[in-house]
Amino acid sequence: MVTRNSPSTYYEDVDGPAGLEYEMAQMFADELGVELTLIIPETLNDLLNQISDKNAHIAAAGLTITNDRQKIFQFSPPYQEITEQLIYNIGNKRPKNLSQIHNGTLEVVANSSHEERLKYLKDIVPNLSWKSNHELESEELLQMVSENIIEYTIADSNTVSLNQRYLINLRSAFNISEPQLLAWALPKSEDNSLLIAVEKFFKKIKSNGELTRVIERNYGHVEDFDYVGTRIYRRHIETRLPEYQPLFEREAEKLGVDWRLIAAMGYQESHWNPNAVSPTGVRGIMMLTQKTAQDLKIKDRLDPESSISGGTRYFKLTRERIDKNISEPDRTWMAMAAYNVGFYHLQDAREITSKLKKNPNLWIDVKQALPLLAKRKWYKDTRFGYARGWEPVRYVENIRSYYDILKWVDDSKTVTTPVPKEFFKIPNSL
Repeated sequence: MVTRNSPSTYYEDVDGPAGLEYEMAQMFADELGVELTLIIPETLNDLLNQISDKNAHIAAAGLTITNDRQKIFQFSPPYQEITEQLIYNIGNKRPKNLSQIHNGTLEVVANSSHEERLKYLKDIVPNLSWKSNHELESEELLQMVSENIIEYTIADSNTVSLNQRYLINLRSAFNISEPQLLAWALPKSEDNSLLIAVEKFFKKIKSNGELTRVIERNYGHVEDFDYVGTRIYRRHIETRLPEYQPLFEREAEKLGVDWRLIAAMGYQESHWNPNAVSPTGVRGIMMLTQKTAQDLKIKDRLDPESSISGGTRYFKLTRERIDKNISEPDRTWMAMAAYNVGFYHLQDAREITSKLKKNPNLWIDVKQALPLLAKRKWYKDTRFGYARGWEPVRYVENIRSYYDILKWVDDSKTVTTPVPKEFFKIPNSL
Protein backbone atom coordinates (compact mmCIF):
# COMPACT_ATOMS: atom_id res chain seq x y z
CA MET A 1 0.00 0.00 0.00
CA VAL A 2 1.35 3.39 -0.98
CA THR A 3 -0.16 6.22 1.05
CA ARG A 4 0.40 9.67 2.54
CA ASN A 5 1.27 10.61 6.10
CA SER A 6 -1.71 12.79 7.03
CA PRO A 7 -4.71 12.85 9.42
CA SER A 8 -7.08 11.68 6.68
CA THR A 9 -4.95 8.76 5.46
CA TYR A 10 -2.25 7.30 7.75
CA TYR A 11 -0.44 8.51 10.86
CA GLU A 12 1.09 7.15 14.07
CA ASP A 13 -1.32 7.59 16.98
CA VAL A 14 -0.63 7.03 20.67
CA ASP A 15 -1.89 3.46 20.27
CA GLY A 16 -0.10 2.76 16.97
CA PRO A 17 -0.91 3.20 13.26
CA ALA A 18 -4.19 4.97 12.52
CA GLY A 19 -6.09 6.83 9.82
CA LEU A 20 -8.99 5.91 7.54
CA GLU A 21 -6.89 4.60 4.65
CA TYR A 22 -4.62 2.60 6.96
CA GLU A 23 -7.56 1.00 8.76
CA MET A 24 -9.26 -0.05 5.53
CA ALA A 25 -6.03 -1.33 4.00
CA GLN A 26 -5.26 -3.36 7.13
CA MET A 27 -8.77 -4.83 7.00
CA PHE A 28 -8.20 -5.78 3.36
CA ALA A 29 -4.80 -7.34 4.11
CA ASP A 30 -6.39 -9.36 6.93
CA GLU A 31 -9.13 -10.44 4.53
CA LEU A 32 -6.48 -11.75 2.12
CA GLY A 33 -4.37 -13.23 4.90
CA VAL A 34 -1.26 -11.24 3.93
CA GLU A 35 1.02 -8.71 5.63
CA LEU A 36 0.41 -5.03 4.98
CA THR A 37 3.51 -3.21 3.74
CA LEU A 38 3.50 0.59 3.78
CA ILE A 39 5.29 2.87 1.33
CA ILE A 40 5.32 6.58 2.17
CA PRO A 41 6.63 8.64 -0.77
CA GLU A 42 7.79 12.21 -0.26
CA THR A 43 5.39 13.81 -2.77
CA LEU A 44 2.05 13.12 -4.44
CA ASN A 45 3.80 12.79 -7.78
CA ASP A 46 6.10 10.11 -6.33
CA LEU A 47 3.05 8.34 -4.92
CA LEU A 48 1.29 8.25 -8.29
CA ASN A 49 4.50 7.06 -9.97
CA GLN A 50 4.75 4.15 -7.52
CA ILE A 51 1.44 2.87 -8.88
CA SER A 52 1.96 3.68 -12.56
CA ASP A 53 5.42 2.00 -12.38
CA LYS A 54 3.85 -1.01 -10.61
CA ASN A 55 6.05 -0.68 -7.54
CA ALA A 56 3.00 -0.98 -5.28
CA HIS A 57 -0.24 -2.91 -5.41
CA ILE A 58 -2.61 -0.19 -4.16
CA ALA A 59 -2.58 3.56 -3.59
CA ALA A 60 -4.85 4.19 -0.60
CA ALA A 61 -4.28 7.90 -0.18
CA GLY A 62 -7.54 9.83 -0.41
CA LEU A 63 -7.33 9.99 -4.19
CA THR A 64 -10.11 11.59 -6.21
CA ILE A 65 -11.31 9.77 -9.30
CA THR A 66 -10.59 12.12 -12.22
CA ASN A 67 -10.76 11.76 -15.99
CA ASP A 68 -6.99 12.08 -16.39
CA ARG A 69 -6.27 9.50 -13.68
CA GLN A 70 -8.73 7.01 -15.14
CA LYS A 71 -6.57 6.93 -18.26
CA ILE A 72 -3.63 5.69 -16.19
CA PHE A 73 -5.08 3.75 -13.24
CA GLN A 74 -7.84 1.35 -12.30
CA PHE A 75 -10.02 2.46 -9.40
CA SER A 76 -11.77 0.61 -6.62
CA PRO A 77 -15.43 1.27 -5.85
CA PRO A 78 -15.66 4.74 -4.21
CA TYR A 79 -15.86 4.86 -0.42
CA GLN A 80 -16.24 8.57 0.39
CA GLU A 81 -17.62 11.75 -1.17
CA ILE A 82 -15.91 15.14 -0.84
CA THR A 83 -15.96 18.57 -2.45
CA GLU A 84 -12.93 20.60 -3.46
CA GLN A 85 -12.85 23.95 -1.65
CA LEU A 86 -11.00 27.25 -1.96
CA ILE A 87 -9.42 27.93 1.44
CA TYR A 88 -8.44 31.34 2.82
CA ASN A 89 -7.32 32.91 6.12
CA ILE A 90 -10.11 34.36 8.28
CA GLY A 91 -8.03 37.51 8.77
CA ASN A 92 -8.29 38.30 5.06
CA LYS A 93 -11.23 39.29 2.91
CA ARG A 94 -13.29 36.36 1.69
CA PRO A 95 -13.17 36.03 -2.11
CA LYS A 96 -16.56 35.62 -3.80
CA ASN A 97 -15.33 33.81 -6.91
CA LEU A 98 -12.17 32.61 -8.64
CA SER A 99 -11.88 35.75 -10.77
CA GLN A 100 -10.89 37.61 -7.58
CA ILE A 101 -7.83 35.40 -7.09
CA HIS A 102 -4.84 37.53 -8.08
CA ASN A 103 -1.73 36.31 -9.83
CA GLY A 104 0.50 34.06 -7.72
CA THR A 105 -1.66 34.07 -4.59
CA LEU A 106 -3.13 30.57 -5.06
CA GLU A 107 -0.89 27.56 -4.41
CA VAL A 108 -1.81 23.90 -4.91
CA VAL A 109 -0.12 20.50 -4.84
CA ALA A 110 1.44 19.74 -8.21
CA ASN A 111 -0.26 17.00 -10.27
CA SER A 112 -3.14 16.84 -7.79
CA SER A 113 -6.83 16.56 -8.59
CA HIS A 114 -7.01 20.19 -7.45
CA GLU A 115 -4.62 21.27 -10.18
CA GLU A 116 -6.55 19.20 -12.70
CA ARG A 117 -9.73 21.00 -11.61
CA LEU A 118 -8.06 24.41 -11.98
CA LYS A 119 -6.92 23.56 -15.51
CA TYR A 120 -10.52 22.79 -16.40
CA LEU A 121 -11.78 26.00 -14.74
CA LYS A 122 -9.22 28.15 -16.56
CA ASP A 123 -11.36 27.82 -19.70
CA ILE A 124 -14.17 29.46 -17.72
CA VAL A 125 -12.01 31.96 -15.77
CA PRO A 126 -9.32 33.05 -18.28
CA ASN A 127 -7.29 35.16 -15.81
CA LEU A 128 -7.06 32.29 -13.30
CA SER A 129 -3.49 31.44 -12.31
CA TRP A 130 -1.80 29.44 -9.57
CA LYS A 131 1.53 28.11 -8.38
CA SER A 132 2.17 24.34 -8.49
CA ASN A 133 4.05 23.14 -5.41
CA HIS A 134 6.11 20.00 -6.10
CA GLU A 135 7.37 19.56 -2.54
CA LEU A 136 4.52 20.08 -0.06
CA GLU A 137 1.36 18.12 0.75
CA SER A 138 -2.12 19.61 1.04
CA GLU A 139 -1.95 19.73 4.86
CA GLU A 140 1.28 21.76 4.68
CA LEU A 141 -0.29 24.25 2.28
CA LEU A 142 -3.23 24.58 4.65
CA GLN A 143 -0.81 25.44 7.43
CA MET A 144 0.80 28.07 5.22
CA VAL A 145 -2.61 29.65 4.62
CA SER A 146 -3.32 29.55 8.37
CA GLU A 147 -0.03 31.35 9.02
CA ASN A 148 -0.70 33.87 6.20
CA ILE A 149 2.36 32.78 4.26
CA ILE A 150 0.21 32.17 1.20
CA GLU A 151 -3.27 33.57 0.56
CA TYR A 152 -5.18 30.58 -0.85
CA THR A 153 -5.05 26.89 -1.52
CA ILE A 154 -7.44 24.18 -2.69
CA ALA A 155 -8.24 21.27 -0.37
CA ASP A 156 -10.72 18.43 -0.07
CA SER A 157 -13.57 19.05 2.37
CA ASN A 158 -12.66 16.04 4.54
CA THR A 159 -9.06 17.25 4.88
CA VAL A 160 -10.29 20.71 5.82
CA SER A 161 -12.63 19.28 8.49
CA LEU A 162 -9.82 17.37 10.18
CA ASN A 163 -7.28 20.19 10.06
CA GLN A 164 -9.58 23.10 10.93
CA ARG A 165 -9.59 22.10 14.59
CA TYR A 166 -5.83 22.70 14.76
CA LEU A 167 -5.44 25.45 12.16
CA ILE A 168 -8.22 27.62 13.48
CA ASN A 169 -7.65 30.52 11.07
CA LEU A 170 -8.76 28.46 8.06
CA ARG A 171 -12.09 29.03 6.33
CA SER A 172 -13.68 27.68 3.18
CA ALA A 173 -14.63 30.47 0.75
CA PHE A 174 -16.67 28.25 -1.59
CA ASN A 175 -16.68 24.90 -3.36
CA ILE A 176 -14.95 24.74 -6.72
CA SER A 177 -16.44 21.37 -7.65
CA GLU A 178 -19.51 19.26 -7.44
CA PRO A 179 -19.20 16.30 -5.02
CA GLN A 180 -16.24 14.10 -5.99
CA LEU A 181 -15.55 10.44 -5.21
CA LEU A 182 -12.51 9.04 -3.39
CA ALA A 183 -11.20 5.57 -4.20
CA TRP A 184 -8.12 3.37 -4.18
CA ALA A 185 -5.96 3.41 -7.32
CA LEU A 186 -4.41 0.25 -8.78
CA PRO A 187 -1.99 -0.25 -11.69
CA LYS A 188 -3.60 -1.11 -15.00
CA SER A 189 -2.98 -4.77 -15.71
CA GLU A 190 -4.26 -7.65 -17.80
CA ASP A 191 -4.56 -9.60 -14.55
CA ASN A 192 -7.61 -8.15 -12.76
CA SER A 193 -7.60 -10.59 -9.84
CA LEU A 194 -6.52 -7.95 -7.32
CA LEU A 195 -9.12 -5.46 -8.56
CA ILE A 196 -11.80 -8.14 -8.27
CA ALA A 197 -10.70 -8.87 -4.69
CA VAL A 198 -10.81 -5.14 -3.86
CA GLU A 199 -14.31 -4.81 -5.35
CA LYS A 200 -15.48 -7.81 -3.33
CA PHE A 201 -13.95 -6.32 -0.17
CA PHE A 202 -15.69 -2.95 -0.57
CA LYS A 203 -18.99 -4.63 -1.36
CA LYS A 204 -18.66 -6.57 1.90
CA ILE A 205 -17.75 -3.64 4.18
CA LYS A 206 -20.49 -1.50 2.66
CA SER A 207 -23.14 -4.17 3.18
CA ASN A 208 -22.11 -5.13 6.74
CA GLY A 209 -21.78 -1.51 7.86
CA GLU A 210 -18.06 -1.65 8.63
CA LEU A 211 -17.27 1.11 6.12
CA THR A 212 -19.75 3.43 7.85
CA ARG A 213 -18.22 2.58 11.22
CA VAL A 214 -14.62 3.18 10.17
CA ILE A 215 -15.55 6.54 8.62
CA GLU A 216 -17.38 7.48 11.83
CA ARG A 217 -14.33 6.58 13.92
CA ASN A 218 -12.26 9.00 11.88
CA TYR A 219 -14.75 11.79 11.12
CA GLY A 220 -17.81 11.38 13.34
CA HIS A 221 -16.60 13.77 16.03
CA VAL A 222 -15.56 16.63 13.73
CA GLU A 223 -18.84 17.30 11.93
CA ASP A 224 -20.00 20.17 14.19
CA PHE A 225 -16.93 22.38 14.29
CA ASP A 226 -17.06 25.22 16.84
CA TYR A 227 -14.71 28.00 15.71
CA VAL A 228 -15.17 30.19 18.79
CA GLY A 229 -15.04 27.33 21.29
CA THR A 230 -11.90 25.90 19.70
CA ARG A 231 -10.15 29.26 19.74
CA ILE A 232 -10.92 29.62 23.46
CA TYR A 233 -9.76 26.05 24.09
CA ARG A 234 -6.44 26.72 22.38
CA ARG A 235 -5.98 29.78 24.60
CA HIS A 236 -6.80 27.76 27.72
CA ILE A 237 -4.23 25.12 26.73
CA GLU A 238 -1.62 27.86 26.96
CA THR A 239 -2.94 29.71 30.03
CA ARG A 240 -4.78 27.19 32.25
CA LEU A 241 -3.49 23.73 31.47
CA PRO A 242 0.19 24.19 32.53
CA GLU A 243 -0.86 24.53 36.19
CA TYR A 244 -2.78 21.24 36.14
CA GLN A 245 -0.90 19.19 33.55
CA PRO A 246 1.45 17.57 36.12
CA LEU A 247 -1.60 16.41 38.09
CA PHE A 248 -3.26 14.95 34.97
CA GLU A 249 0.01 13.22 34.01
CA ARG A 250 0.60 11.75 37.47
CA GLU A 251 -2.92 10.44 38.04
CA ALA A 252 -3.27 9.09 34.50
CA GLU A 253 0.08 7.26 34.75
CA LYS A 254 -1.04 5.56 37.97
CA LEU A 255 -4.03 4.08 36.18
CA GLY A 256 -2.44 3.44 32.78
CA VAL A 257 -4.49 5.90 30.72
CA ASP A 258 -3.44 8.76 28.43
CA TRP A 259 -3.26 11.98 30.49
CA ARG A 260 -4.45 13.97 27.49
CA LEU A 261 -7.69 12.00 27.43
CA ILE A 262 -8.36 12.78 31.10
CA ALA A 263 -7.38 16.41 30.52
CA ALA A 264 -9.86 16.58 27.61
CA MET A 265 -12.56 15.22 29.92
CA GLY A 266 -11.63 17.82 32.52
CA TYR A 267 -11.95 20.58 29.97
CA GLN A 268 -15.37 19.37 28.84
CA GLU A 269 -16.46 19.24 32.47
CA SER A 270 -15.19 22.59 33.75
CA HIS A 271 -12.89 24.31 31.22
CA TRP A 272 -10.17 23.49 33.81
CA ASN A 273 -11.79 25.77 36.36
CA PRO A 274 -11.17 24.29 39.84
CA ASN A 275 -13.99 26.38 41.33
CA ALA A 276 -16.65 25.35 38.80
CA VAL A 277 -20.06 24.57 40.31
CA SER A 278 -23.13 23.47 38.35
CA PRO A 279 -26.78 24.21 39.24
CA THR A 280 -27.14 20.52 40.18
CA GLY A 281 -24.30 20.66 42.71
CA VAL A 282 -21.49 18.89 40.88
CA ARG A 283 -18.23 20.77 41.28
CA GLY A 284 -14.52 21.00 40.67
CA ILE A 285 -12.33 20.41 37.61
CA MET A 286 -13.83 16.95 37.04
CA MET A 287 -17.31 18.04 38.26
CA LEU A 288 -17.79 15.21 40.75
CA THR A 289 -21.12 14.64 42.49
CA GLN A 290 -21.26 14.58 46.28
CA LYS A 291 -22.00 10.83 46.24
CA THR A 292 -19.12 10.02 43.88
CA ALA A 293 -16.75 12.08 46.04
CA GLN A 294 -17.89 10.21 49.16
CA ASP A 295 -17.47 6.83 47.47
CA LEU A 296 -13.93 7.82 46.42
CA LYS A 297 -13.21 9.27 49.90
CA ILE A 298 -12.61 12.75 48.51
CA LYS A 299 -13.14 15.46 51.12
CA ASP A 300 -12.75 18.61 49.00
CA ARG A 301 -14.11 18.51 45.45
CA LEU A 302 -12.74 22.00 44.77
CA ASP A 303 -9.17 20.90 45.44
CA PRO A 304 -7.64 20.35 41.94
CA GLU A 305 -5.46 17.43 42.99
CA SER A 306 -8.35 15.62 44.69
CA SER A 307 -10.74 16.33 41.82
CA ILE A 308 -8.39 15.10 39.09
CA SER A 309 -7.46 12.03 41.13
CA GLY A 310 -11.11 11.24 41.79
CA GLY A 311 -12.23 11.85 38.24
CA THR A 312 -9.47 9.65 36.83
CA ARG A 313 -10.24 6.82 39.24
CA TYR A 314 -13.97 7.09 38.61
CA PHE A 315 -13.46 6.98 34.84
CA LYS A 316 -11.24 3.88 35.15
CA LEU A 317 -13.82 2.17 37.38
CA THR A 318 -16.55 3.06 34.89
CA ARG A 319 -14.57 1.69 31.96
CA GLU A 320 -13.96 -1.56 33.87
CA ARG A 321 -17.74 -2.00 34.19
CA ILE A 322 -18.27 -1.79 30.44
CA ASP A 323 -19.04 -5.12 28.74
CA LYS A 324 -15.78 -6.96 28.06
CA ASN A 325 -17.01 -7.80 24.56
CA ILE A 326 -16.76 -4.14 23.57
CA SER A 327 -13.40 -3.38 21.96
CA GLU A 328 -11.47 -0.12 21.80
CA PRO A 329 -12.01 2.68 21.04
CA ASP A 330 -15.75 2.03 21.47
CA ARG A 331 -15.13 0.86 25.04
CA THR A 332 -13.61 4.22 25.98
CA TRP A 333 -16.37 6.26 24.29
CA MET A 334 -19.06 4.25 26.08
CA ALA A 335 -17.27 4.63 29.41
CA MET A 336 -17.26 8.39 28.87
CA ALA A 337 -20.96 8.36 28.06
CA ALA A 338 -21.59 6.38 31.26
CA TYR A 339 -19.42 8.86 33.22
CA ASN A 340 -21.78 11.58 32.01
CA VAL A 341 -25.24 10.02 31.97
CA GLY A 342 -24.77 7.06 34.32
CA PHE A 343 -23.86 3.43 33.71
CA TYR A 344 -27.42 2.11 33.85
CA HIS A 345 -28.80 4.66 31.41
CA LEU A 346 -26.04 3.56 29.03
CA GLN A 347 -27.21 -0.02 29.46
CA ASP A 348 -30.79 1.07 28.68
CA ALA A 349 -29.51 2.74 25.50
CA ARG A 350 -27.68 -0.44 24.50
CA GLU A 351 -30.92 -2.41 24.93
CA ILE A 352 -32.72 0.10 22.69
CA THR A 353 -29.88 -0.30 20.18
CA SER A 354 -30.56 -4.04 20.07
CA LYS A 355 -34.28 -3.41 19.57
CA LEU A 356 -33.37 -1.23 16.59
CA LYS A 357 -31.50 -4.24 15.12
CA LYS A 358 -28.18 -2.48 15.53
CA ASN A 359 -25.00 -3.43 17.37
CA PRO A 360 -25.00 -2.52 21.10
CA ASN A 361 -21.22 -2.95 21.18
CA LEU A 362 -20.54 -0.14 18.72
CA TRP A 363 -20.51 3.51 19.72
CA ILE A 364 -21.75 4.62 16.28
CA ASP A 365 -24.97 2.65 16.90
CA VAL A 366 -25.39 3.36 20.62
CA LYS A 367 -24.97 7.12 20.15
CA GLN A 368 -28.02 7.05 17.87
CA ALA A 369 -30.05 5.29 20.57
CA LEU A 370 -29.03 7.47 23.53
CA PRO A 371 -31.20 10.51 22.56
CA LEU A 372 -34.22 8.18 22.51
CA LEU A 373 -33.98 8.00 26.33
CA ALA A 374 -35.64 11.43 26.32
CA LYS A 375 -38.67 10.17 24.37
CA ARG A 376 -41.48 8.52 26.30
CA LYS A 377 -42.13 6.00 23.52
CA TRP A 378 -38.72 4.53 24.30
CA TYR A 379 -37.86 5.30 27.92
CA LYS A 380 -41.18 4.00 29.31
CA ASP A 381 -40.00 0.44 28.59
CA THR A 382 -36.50 0.86 30.01
CA ARG A 383 -35.43 -0.14 33.50
CA PHE A 384 -34.08 3.27 34.56
CA GLY A 385 -36.38 5.57 32.59
CA TYR A 386 -35.91 9.08 31.28
CA ALA A 387 -32.50 10.61 30.67
CA ARG A 388 -31.25 13.59 28.66
CA GLY A 389 -29.67 11.17 26.25
CA TRP A 390 -28.43 13.77 23.79
CA GLU A 391 -26.03 15.15 26.43
CA PRO A 392 -23.65 12.15 26.62
CA VAL A 393 -23.46 12.07 22.83
CA ARG A 394 -22.34 15.69 22.65
CA TYR A 395 -20.14 15.10 25.72
CA VAL A 396 -18.23 12.26 24.07
CA GLU A 397 -17.91 13.94 20.68
CA ASN A 398 -16.58 17.14 22.26
CA ILE A 399 -14.00 15.20 24.28
CA ARG A 400 -12.86 13.33 21.17
CA SER A 401 -12.17 16.66 19.45
CA TYR A 402 -10.53 18.19 22.53
CA TYR A 403 -8.35 15.08 22.81
CA ASP A 404 -7.30 15.24 19.15
CA ILE A 405 -6.43 18.93 19.43
CA LEU A 406 -4.47 18.41 22.66
CA LYS A 407 -2.49 15.56 21.10
CA TRP A 408 -1.69 17.76 18.10
CA VAL A 409 -0.57 20.66 20.30
CA ASP A 410 1.42 18.39 22.61
CA ASP A 411 3.11 16.53 19.74
CA SER A 412 3.96 19.78 17.96
CA LYS A 413 5.97 20.85 21.03
CA THR A 414 7.99 17.63 20.95
CA VAL A 415 11.05 17.32 18.73
CA THR A 416 10.92 13.87 17.21
CA THR A 417 13.60 11.85 15.49
CA PRO A 418 12.78 11.26 11.81
CA VAL A 419 11.79 7.69 11.03
CA PRO A 420 14.53 6.07 8.93
CA LYS A 421 13.44 5.13 5.43
CA GLU A 422 14.36 1.50 6.02
CA PHE A 423 11.52 1.36 8.54
CA PHE A 424 9.19 1.01 5.59
CA LYS A 425 9.72 -2.10 3.50
CA ILE A 426 9.83 -0.98 -0.11
CA PRO A 427 9.85 -3.85 -2.60
CA ASN A 428 11.95 -3.53 -5.76
CA SER A 429 9.13 -4.89 -7.86
CA LEU A 430 5.89 -6.79 -7.59
